[in-house]
Order: sequence, then C-alpha cells, then structure tokens
Amino acid sequence: MKKFFLFGISIVLLACQQQSNTDLKTLYSLPKKLKEVSGITYFPETNMIYTLEDSGNKNEIYAINSEGKLEKTISITNAQNVDWEDITKDKEENIYIGDFGNNDNERQDLCIYKVAKAELSKENAVSEYKVSFSYPEQTEFPPKKKELFYDVEGFFEYQTYFYLFTKNRSKGFDGTAFIYKIKNAPGTQKAVKIGEFKTCNNYNHCVLTSATISPDGTKIALLSHDKIVLFKDFNGDSFNKGTQTEIALNHFSQKEAVIFKDNNTLLIADEKTNKIGGNVYEFKLK
Repeated sequence: MKKFFLFGISIVLLACQQQSNTDLKTLYSLPKKLKEVSGITYFPETNMIYTLEDSGNKNEIYAINSEGKLEKTISITNAQNVDWEDITKDKEENIYIGDFGNNDNERQDLCIYKVAKAELSKENAVSEYKVSFSYPEQTEFPPKKKELFYDVEGFFEYQTYFYLFTKNRSKGFDGTAFIYKIKNAPGTQKAVKIGEFKTCNNYNHCVLTSATISPDGTKIALLSHDKIVLFKDFNGDSFNKGTQTEIALNHFSQKEAVIFKDNNTLLIADEKTNKIGGNVYEFKLK
C-alpha cells in the first residue's frame, strides 16, 4: 500500500558518481482498470509485461502486450493480496509475487508466492509454494518511528535467492536502505541482511520503490520517483560494494515498477496521480 506525498520538486543529487539523462520514452498508457500498478516483469519472447496491484486490489496478475492492451488476467486462487508490492521471475520464467508491503512495519505475515510458468496459461492459477520470512533485526511491531526500516517494494530473484531492498519510512529519513537475502525455497526463513547504503535525505526523491537485475547479472537498478540508482562492478552479491551511480530521469511521477528489458534498457511504470503518469516508459542506459 502506498502513501504518496509531494511537498515540492527539487533536484537532489547523491554523494556518488553522477549521470544525467533525458531519454525517458513513453511506450504506452496502462489499461485504465489498473490504477495501482506496483511491479512489472518482462517476457522477451512475447514482448509482454506481467504486472500486479498492491493492497486493496485483487489477487490477480495481468499480462499486457507491447501496445498496452490487457491480454490476460490470471487469478492466483490460493494467494491473498495483503500488500503485493513487486513481481519478478527466475531464469525458467516462473513468476514470484512479493507480498511484503509493510507501511506501518507491523506485519508478521510477510511472504513471497511462486507461480510456475505452466500456470500462466490459465485463468485460475495456483501458487506452487509460499516463502514466509521475517527480519531478525526487527524486534518490535511496529518499531519506533525513527526505526521504520522494514517495508519493501522492490526485489528480484538471482541464482536461487531473493534480494530485497527496503523502503525507509523512518522519521528523519536519511536515505538508508537495507539489502536482505532469502533462499528461494518453500517454508519459513529469517531474511539475512547482507548490506546497507544511502541514497539522499529527501524522501520524495530518494525513497526506493522497485528493484531489478540485468539479464547478465552485472547491473542492479533501483527506482525512485525521479531517478535510477545503478550498482555496477560488484563481486558476487555484494551489490552495494560496487559503484553507485545516480541517473536523473528529469521526470517526476509516482514511479513504482522497473525491469530490465535487456542488459542496457529499462522498462518503467508509474501510477496515474493528479493526471500525471499511468504509463510504461523505456529508458536506455548510457
């Protein structure tokens, strides 16, 4: 579930390597029925994206073609949409739904659902298994207002693990984000914190809303409302130990979803808010 605040737009730069780019190309508008898209994943052989909506919406995923038309609606009959915040897939094109939206940091039922590729041809699909998890560092539900670190809106699957990037909702926001690692296996697990980093101290510009890894595994792209944070030149899964680059999109909207189309091209989706957004965009990395 999202709470979107806009207190005025300003240009905020990270204390890291900079790159500016204005090549955000609008591909198409999202179907009008999808008002709260919260994640996308991409299937190159059909040139379609699969998407979902967050809390208050149905337990469904949607296939959208390259013209923005809704091709298919798939109901996940054994999964509840408490707060679906992102969607990703593995190398075998099984889909994973991240039910880990946690605005108030109160939830103790965080999970990820696996939907096998074969189920995507059905109108009524079943989740093959559920991965339930918790954060060992969180001991209060909710924590103090200055320690609201345990919401997530972005993740991906990579080499049989899930990587989650937290959305900081703390009072006195300073851009701190955690990286957690979870084994892609059914059952209950404790997420392992493998790193942390900072963006900037302006919530509107630097809070993280989605995450993706390039097909070749060499780049991580994290999305905010008007920029991309890009990690490169890392070893293994020490993503935050590589170079951290900010890419200004020069376009402010409620961006909620990002996926690599290929190793150098991103697809980005935003919600329509105050007549702004509700589109899918293409962005080529320089």
